[in-house]
Amino acid sequence: MNAKKNPGLNELDELCIQTIRFLSMDGVQEAKSGHPGMPMGMAPATYILWTKYMNFNPANPRWSNRDRFVLSAGHGSMLLYSMLHLCGYDISLDEIKKFRQWGSKTPGHPEFNLDHGIEVTTGPLGQGISNAVGMAIAQKYLANYFNRDGFPVIDYKIFVIAGDGDLQEGVSSEACSLAGHLGLDNLIVIYDDNHISIDGDTKLSFTEDRKMRFEAYGWNVQEVSGDGNDMAAFETALDMTVQGKPAMIKLRTHIAYGSPNKQDTSEAHGAPLGEDEIRLIKEKFGWDPNMKFHIPAEVKPHFKKVIEKGKKAEALWNKMFENYAEKYPDLAKEFTSAAAGKLTVNLDEILPTFKAGESIATRSASGKVLAAVMPKLPMMMGGSADLTPSNNTIWKDAKDFQRESRDGRYIRFGIREHAMGSILNGISVSGILRAYGGTFFVFSDYMRPSVRVAAISKYPSIFVWTHDSIGVGEDGPTHQPVEHLASLRAIPNLVVFRPADANETVQAWKYTLEHKDGPIALLLTRQNLPVLDQSKYGSAKNTCKGAYVLVDEKKPDVILMASGSEVSLAISAAETLAKDGVKAQVVSMPSWELFEKQDQKYKDSVLSPKVKARVAVEAGVELGWHKYIGDKGIFIGMSSFGASAPAKTCFEKFGITAEAVTEAAKKSIANSK
Repeated sequence: MNAKKNPGLNELDELCIQTIRFLSMDGVQEAKSGHPGMPMGMAPATYILWTKYMNFNPANPRWSNRDRFVLSAGHGSMLLYSMLHLCGYDISLDEIKKFRQWGSKTPGHPEFNLDHGIEVTTGPLGQGISNAVGMAIAQKYLANYFNRDGFPVIDYKIFVIAGDGDLQEGVSSEACSLAGHLGLDNLIVIYDDNHISIDGDTKLSFTEDRKMRFEAYGWNVQEVSGDGNDMAAFETALDMTVQGKPAMIKLRTHIAYGSPNKQDTSEAHGAPLGEDEIRLIKEKFGWDPNMKFHIPAEVKPHFKKVIEKGKKAEALWNKMFENYAEKYPDLAKEFTSAAAGKLTVNLDEILPTFKAGESIATRSASGKVLAAVMPKLPMMMGGSADLTPSNNTIWKDAKDFQRESRDGRYIRFGIREHAMGSILNGISVSGILRAYGGTFFVFSDYMRPSVRVAAISKYPSIFVWTHDSIGVGEDGPTHQPVEHLASLRAIPNLVVFRPADANETVQAWKYTLEHKDGPIALLLTRQNLPVLDQSKYGSAKNTCKGAYVLVDEKKPDVILMASGSEVSLAISAAETLAKDGVKAQVVSMPSWELFEKQDQKYKDSVLSPKVKARVAVEAGVELGWHKYIGDKGIFIGMSSFGASAPAKTCFEKFGITAEAVTEAAKKSIANSK
């Protein structure tokens, strides 16, 4: 045992902490890769947090009222896996030994899996702490909605461990600024202030006063100095939260604590310590250096108490909920339905329909959908990154979510697009709520890391991006997305919709609200589009299939395919071709991802393999379209950035016109002979 007495820790506590450290060291060493230093320094604080402060039940990782733990510094994943194993989650010792190996439950960075006790995917720095802001918003709203006097059915906190890298990333600044504004006092961040980054001491690039910075955001910040082992001081800080302010505990730790040669070095950040160094560390603490993945006999029953504590906590909550259900049966039913992911309305009865001949921007059609559904979906929140009038993301009588109005469902994200994406992800993992957020499509660039993590994790986040092409017009190339659609289609697990008209927009929203197996992007126009005549063309209900035939021909000479605003150009071109005796089949392709999920028979019925003459038209870059148009096909679209001019002029000058499609169709037919 270590002879040093650390305040607030008895010998059994010390033994448990050493077990966490050594499991982490051994796991990284066995994998021959990983980050051992952070888990060693943060082991005491994490141990105290999990065993004394957090409410959770390993026997039911999905318990609605559990405290949430976010390891934002996800590179220290062995710390989380060690805790999950010791506390009785479905992470066996064999899984610890298989750290970073194919098919294991212990990947290099934590990946969202509630059954394993992992609340969110972390590793890309700044994402976890920003997710936690969304999780805190969700808790505040749900508590206001469901709780009644004597019945705190939603009463949990969000605990975060974040490092220097998290605080340096811009997304965390955006999110933490908003958290301070909103007064999210259910959010507690433990800042692992170990002074070390990959390059070396943080003084190389990170010398700002973090305490003053977060106090300026409106946070309550406390500092615990020393070596990261003074748990008496740490507990005092945990107990001194301030109402109306998120909390940060700046905990001075030492990376690779206890390592004779590598403590406080950047070498310990992202590489195994080595067998010789691990031997020295274990000897220093009085452990047998030849024993790997050892859990002392005294440690197991101690952690078993944590498991029993969790079972009792949930049992008490279940009893309270039974009484709650007797007194508030409607609320209880609503709670259980929402927790089960049930949609409580018949969308077909409330969704709007649009008549042929109308002209309406798809962003406006989206706004009308929200106006219809949001008053009837109290478990949906939404907002915009300071573009509410342009994104059409608000609905009549919507109330803002603010520190003085926790019953509000409209979130004013401010000009914080990246944080908005991460916060949407945090709300969407609440298990009850769902969230959408809007901005201009060109600013999806700012959000891409959040979107990518949502896709990896299959969070049901909804990204609403308006002003989707050069149709933005006068704002010019800085605001005209050209390459963005292709780049989003490249992200696995992300369903992208670019509807052709108002009715396709309705159907895209219907699919979005009914499916919760991953994130969805809705790309919407600024400019008005004609509403297609569904009695003449294919039904917009086929939007859910990803692509469908609008203008059907028995034996077409050419297939014209498009998405979004360019579908109308394809139809116009088909009409012109018909006058010249050319049969053109027109296909709307609002979602490539959903089209690829259809069986081959359906795909062939939409894009007949017998027809080699094909033209695709889309106001974006060509990337990806050759899969559908083949080597005889022609693409009409963008090959450069846009320009500042009225939308109609932009389309004409860049050659995205019905006339261009007509000529391309004739050329493709000639090439196919």
